Amino acid sequence: MARPMESPSTAVERTLLILEAAGQREGGMSNADFSRKLKIPKSSASYILRTLEQHGYLRRDLEDGKYRLGMKVLSLSRAALGGVDIREAALPIMKHLVDQIHITTHLAILDHGEAVYVAKVEAPSFIKMDTWIGRRMEVHSTAVGKALLAYLDSGQREAIIRQRGLKKLTPHTIISVPKIMKEFEQVSQLGYAVDDEENSLGARCVGAPIFNSQGLVEASVASTGTINAVPRDAVPRLAEMVKDAARRISHQIGYRGPYPPAAKSHA
Repeated sequence: MARPMESPSTAVERTLLILEAAGQREGGMSNADFSRKLKIPKSSASYILRTLEQHGYLRRDLEDGKYRLGMKVLSLSRAALGGVDIREAALPIMKHLVDQIHITTHLAILDHGEAVYVAKVEAPSFIKMDTWIGRRMEVHSTAVGKALLAYLDSGQREAIIRQRGLKKLTPHTIISVPKIMKEFEQVSQLGYAVDDEENSLGARCVGAPIFNSQGLVEASVASTGTINAVPRDAVPRLAEMVKDAARRISHQIGYRGPYPPAAKSHA
């Protein structure tokens, strides 16, 4: 049976959606998974999957038949990340921080209204964080995201929140616009952000912003652990250590102002 014709723009959009879906599912996805999740006919999904596999953008596991990202995508991501000089400056400081606090630490940047992990230093522990470089995170429920948005002007923040919405990920997620805006104000005053089981139950995270030579937010760094590893009474001390790491990374990439900068008035 001939494959049904579809417009070039539809085919391209479906191809990109398939790649994005594959990148978000570490365990891989079957043809049926893609078809169901993306609402793509199985015949069209199968054709796109075979093409991506042939060109190395996806690889198919012979045992379970599921597709995962291929090496071609990894080479593209390496090339893209190669331009993010901040990773080179941040990694030694992140490693030093992890040596002190013994919990996993991430570096994130803001991209299309989401926080994207661009570096990770795993703590030596039996409990591993289910995170990876390239993972995209919500900005309202994560410490990295709050730290990235807190020092933007209010108009930029509101535009991102309008575009992304406030998805409820746990019972603790802030889903009220006035409350999340107040949270951003508090972050800008304290110089650090906290995710208190707002993105994932059982996990607590503390993050701080990183500034570039123009005094603009370039990235954020955050340390994540279980609620047992990071009890609430330990947050202030951890926050000072994370802020110190963020300050040092900021200095490495050219920031010379006070850290954190004075909170802006958004009245």
